[in-house]
Amino acid sequence: MTFPLNKRALALAAGVLMGAANAQTLTIALASEPTAADPHYHKMTTNDSFSAHVYDSLVGRTANMELVPSLALSWKNLDDLTWEFKLRKDVKFSNGAPFTSQDVLFTICRTLNNETNVSQSYMDTTKLITDVQTPDDLTVIVKTAEPVPLIPAEFARNLPIISSSIVKHDKLKFAPKEGCGYKGPWPTVADFNSGKMAIGTGPFKLKSYIKGTGITLERNDSYWGAKPHWQTVKMVSVPNAGPRLTGLMSGDYDLIENPAARDLARIKEDKKLAFVATPSTRLVFFQPDVGRDKSPFVTAPDGKNPLQDLRVRKAINMAIDRKAIVQRLMDGMATPAYQYMPDGMFGGLAKAPEIKFDPEGAKKLLAEAGYPNGFELTLSSTNDRYMNDAQIAQAVAQYLTRVGIKTKVDAMTASIYFPKRAKREYSFAMGGWPSENGEASGLFQLWVASTDSPKGLGTSNYGGFSSAEFDKVYIPAAKTVDAAKRKPMLEQATKIALDNVPLIPLHFESSIWAFKKDLSYEGRRDQYTLATSVKPAK
Repeated sequence: MTFPLNKRALALAAGVLMGAANAQTLTIALASEPTAADPHYHKMTTNDSFSAHVYDSLVGRTANMELVPSLALSWKNLDDLTWEFKLRKDVKFSNGAPFTSQDVLFTICRTLNNETNVSQSYMDTTKLITDVQTPDDLTVIVKTAEPVPLIPAEFARNLPIISSSIVKHDKLKFAPKEGCGYKGPWPTVADFNSGKMAIGTGPFKLKSYIKGTGITLERNDSYWGAKPHWQTVKMVSVPNAGPRLTGLMSGDYDLIENPAARDLARIKEDKKLAFVATPSTRLVFFQPDVGRDKSPFVTAPDGKNPLQDLRVRKAINMAIDRKAIVQRLMDGMATPAYQYMPDGMFGGLAKAPEIKFDPEGAKKLLAEAGYPNGFELTLSSTNDRYMNDAQIAQAVAQYLTRVGIKTKVDAMTASIYFPKRAKREYSFAMGGWPSENGEASGLFQLWVASTDSPKGLGTSNYGGFSSAEFDKVYIPAAKTVDAAKRKPMLEQATKIALDNVPLIPLHFESSIWAFKKDLSYEGRRDQYTLATSVKPAK
């Protein structure tokens, strides 16, 4: 027997159904907008985090950055120059094409033929590959020109796998200069941004990427791993922390990145909200232009570039009160940095000596260097990428002005800032880098080693720093497979780098996510914001 429903009952039923539908949609407010949907476009955490929703790598990482199987079930050294990867079977791309060793080969070849990337992104490791063999669909054998002890970690951070089915090709073989068996134009960033070639094996499919508007993802129901809770994920860029928090409190967003540390008290008091704070390995720093005699945003009475003088760089180091920045600007959600990786990390110092705040000492060093009255300098920074980045730049500028360096700040959105930095258009540029491979070599390879693009060295060394003493120690260390031998070599490289000040370290960020109380989020040391890590609270 059935009974007619009254209007109130119908409204209630509709509300229940609407709630169930909404429960399958997750809306995330990002602090910084991904600059492309191309997984090989620009090496940035916000890009890699977005990419991880659509693409998998051979090797995965846990929230604590431990390496785990992903598209590869296992890997091993066959010798110092050869790695074998055994692949997961029965994996399909979102277009239904099977995942095989040919896709790994195609991906490596694409990184080496990608003309639309920024600053040779995702080529640091693949440049070292001399051969890729695919003896069967589930085996990949990679040979390198020199030992690469951390190739599984490098593939975890640097090689999102795309499908060879996105183009028509002949039988693939490793011959990058000849196209590897593909004769047409290689996919461009525009091809991925349109969604046309955004085909991965990840937990979500890209529905739309509209720069300046947002990203929409849909659950990949054929995903090989644990199915995500959410049917639809929407990501919008909200660079200002105030509107992000306001949107969360009003219910417009379910989770937000990087609420201002000063707002944590408000979040704690709101019974509808929760947050998680996780220490990261991300170093925030400034990179002085030491490679050019004439630098665009430095003006000195003698017409020289003062940043080339080691005494000046040491003076700048001493002029900054890191503890005050951490306490007052970061509200304790960071750790002062006195070296380039967290204390005790493999290859770093067990406990780095403190860079003491000494403005008088800084003035003396500037005078010794021939700048008793200082010089003029512009700090270039983002205003939407790192926690409180524009405020940090202003604070550093004030510290430098107090010791006689007349300093101003030019802060801009990340989408404008990073391409200009890659062209070396700055003199004193903000940077942020997480030690993704778990040791000192990661940052050293990109930011400190003398630039040698064919070997993947110094590709982020926009300051032009070069030290034969450092290279003599670091380069052999990076090729040493025996960890017991590599560790003291990297420690020595760390000491040399600190003595030469190629970077001005500030602090290591703690990452913060705030979300609705009925959700939970597992904070990650790599600072990725992943929809798969957002789940209903138990």
